[in-house]
Amino acid sequence: MDFEPAPDDAARGPGFERAQRRRRFRRIPLRFVLPNLVTLLALCLGLTAIRFASEGLYEESVFAIVGAAILDGLDGRIARALKGASRFGAELDSLADFVDFGVAPALLLYFWALHANKSFGWFAALIFAVACALRLARFNVMIDDPGQPAWTGNFFVGMPAPAGAIAVMLPMYVAFAVETPLDPSLTPFVTAYVLGIALLMASRIPHFSGKKTGRVPREWFMPLLFGVMAALLLGATFPMQMLAILSVFYLALIPLSARNHMALTRADQASAGAASPTPPQA
Repeated sequence: MDFEPAPDDAARGPGFERAQRRRRFRRIPLRFVLPNLVTLLALCLGLTAIRFASEGLYEESVFAIVGAAILDGLDGRIARALKGASRFGAELDSLADFVDFGVAPALLLYFWALHANKSFGWFAALIFAVACALRLARFNVMIDDPGQPAWTGNFFVGMPAPAGAIAVMLPMYVAFAVETPLDPSLTPFVTAYVLGIALLMASRIPHFSGKKTGRVPREWFMPLLFGVMAALLLGATFPMQMLAILSVFYLALIPLSARNHMALTRADQASAGAASPTPPQA
């Protein structure tokens, strides 16, 4: 049976069809393409990390996940700098993050150590991946919440997925730094640590964001530049040791960020209470 256009479409004429085709195939600016390319490159690194882990190349897998975390920190900044943020990019970034920071670290840790605990080790790997998915879903929902105070932008609710992926591999950094295979008797402690990081990701404990850190005082420019260069050189020379130090330092910041968040919440509540009018007494 031949297709017959609806009366409305036929009445619009060929000019309307040409306009629709032009709209369908209109050009997309490069500023929208570049951030998504960075996200796809991070996704490729996450998938490559899974391949390395399955082949027993654990250190290479760690570096692939760390590279994906670095690219994940760049794609959003590139999109904001080029004014190329889009809903498509946000959804693509969330899907890539689940693979890079949920699936890849969970499988890496399972192949490296958690498999010694058999089903319970696989349970820990599943819990970590599920916690990452829940963390990303909550982040996507909270983006659309306009009722949050401005200062909440300085905090994440729960451990961010990239930070969780970097921190959860801390036992691997230590083992690779001392160049000693993991003692099988320590596997239960590794499993408990993975479950603890998963709990931090799924929890509502605030973590410092750093996303709004855009400018530094002029007097701090040279010390900061020197510190960054020293950290990069140390990271290139002693990568596992530096990753272990950064992970411990980040975990140590959690109580400080929670206390700071609590103080700001109390100050916000106090100012809101002072601004509300006092009800008249009878």
